[in-house]
Amino acid sequence: MSKQSICERERSYLSKMNKFQLGNQFKKVGYGIAIGAFLLMIGRKYIENSEWLRPILHGVLLIGLLVISLSKEKLEDEFLDSLRSQSYRLAFIMAIVYSLVQPVVNYAVAVLFNQDDELQGFSYFQVLFFMLIVQLMMFGQLKRMNR
Repeated sequence: MSKQSICERERSYLSKMNKFQLGNQFKKVGYGIAIGAFLLMIGRKYIENSEWLRPILHGVLLIGLLVISLSKEKLEDEFLDSLRSQSYRLAFIMAIVYSLVQPVVNYAVAVLFNQDDELQGFSYFQVLFFMLIVQLMMFGQLKRMNR
């Protein structure tokens, strides 16, 4: 095998991964998964000893949001692809800012209310949930602004 053929295969693989999207019908599936997981998260509050269920429901909710995010629109074109890329970029940047600012805000509020709270981070779920929600909202907003 030559170096060039390995690079060409790698480039081809990355190109396929970059263009990966689910069909439009998966958007409804994603909404069903996300809404179902959210309702189960609310219902879990009324069940004793259900703390073990929390990480499972978090994961299912994230999967539902990811399916929505990866689903094509009914009429997917290059312009929508560009808007989708912009929304992912903005969501990534906002998630980083959120990750840096939120612990400081939490600490400042704790100090303000005289609580002995130390500077704490937060879970991967919070960051991923924030990122997916922001991406979906930004994509929707960009679509509305550019029609």
